[in-house]
Amino acid sequence: MRAFLFAILFVCISAQLPAQDPASTASDPKVALTELGLRVRPLTKAELEVEAAAWRDLLKAKVTEISAGTIAGSSDEALLVERRELSERLTLVLKEWRAKGGDDAEHLAYISAATSDQPPDLSDPSFVFQAALDWVVSPEGGLRWSFNILKFLVVLLVFKIIAGVLGNITKRATGAFKGTSNLLRDFFVNVVRKLVFFIGLVVALSMIGVDIGPLLAAMGALGFIIAFALQGTLSNFAAGIMILLYRPFELGDVVSVAGETGKVTAMNLVSTTINTADNQSIVVPNGSIWGGVITNITGNDTRRVDLVFGCGYSDDLAKVEKALAEVVAAHPLVLAEPATNIQVHELADSSVNFVVRPWTKTEDYWTVYWDLHRQVKDRFDKDGISIPFPQQDVHMHQASA
Repeated sequence: MRAFLFAILFVCISAQLPAQDPASTASDPKVALTELGLRVRPLTKAELEVEAAAWRDLLKAKVTEISAGTIAGSSDEALLVERRELSERLTLVLKEWRAKGGDDAEHLAYISAATSDQPPDLSDPSFVFQAALDWVVSPEGGLRWSFNILKFLVVLLVFKIIAGVLGNITKRATGAFKGTSNLLRDFFVNVVRKLVFFIGLVVALSMIGVDIGPLLAAMGALGFIIAFALQGTLSNFAAGIMILLYRPFELGDVVSVAGETGKVTAMNLVSTTINTADNQSIVVPNGSIWGGVITNITGNDTRRVDLVFGCGYSDDLAKVEKALAEVVAAHPLVLAEPATNIQVHELADSSVNFVVRPWTKTEDYWTVYWDLHRQVKDRFDKDGISIPFPQQDVHMHQASA
């Protein structure tokens, strides 16, 4: 009875099915297993071989799609379900083919290998070599990345050349301005070159498919953090640019800045190094220098030597003035122009003070200063001119008892 009912069901379904063409069962990959079993039952061995090959090709296409997604770093459970359903239908076709004398060993081996979720055996050198070779010759693998790397290098090379050209233009432009220091000129040239090269790097990364949006956002946030943490250093940096731009002093000048006096031995965009007269090396932040008074002691070619000499109230002032003038005029390092100024300057408590102000070259300042002190002392002693020191007169009165 059961066999009779099954035969009637088969006849009814078969009456609704179209005529079988080669590989007709694989035209609908979603066909129900029951319907597929009924479709393949009347087929011959040769026809079943065609059907098996068609279902295997569908399974291969699905496995290829899953592998591509895995390589791209994504996985889709729906694809795995479709792969399982295709393997079930292929197995059903192979069962019918085997029942009619077909050799399904190769197809079963493919199903076992293609539907296995085990990772490939990387210890097999032949597999590794073949996988690497396939990747190299693949349009989406080695060929694509080789072209991308070539584009990346070409863009970097072009922007490096542009950076060099713009750097040279900046160097010539800054050199055209008189008074621009070499350090400031080199700073501007380096900034232009590095900025252009950085733009080239961003463009090169974007051309090979790298999303530079998050990178730029991260760099902006990092720059804000660094600027906040190093605001004192950035203040010194800005002050260094102003010093190099306006050049209140140069290397080798003797200056008085931030409470320190000495010779400038080194300068950069953050600090200035000063050597004191007793050979101490002092590093002064540029912010302290630019924010205070800057005295360039050796900034001019000539300097005035300010001297004060005193004589007693009983001395002849004309004689004293003549002696001072002769001593100053006799010194070989004293300049004739501007003329030396000698004047009675002060009637002090114990002496009459003369100011003596000769001019000399800046590098001879201390030589003239020390020489004139000694020579004036010798001349005063020779001419009998007194050099008084602080004293007090004490008057005593005799009082009667």
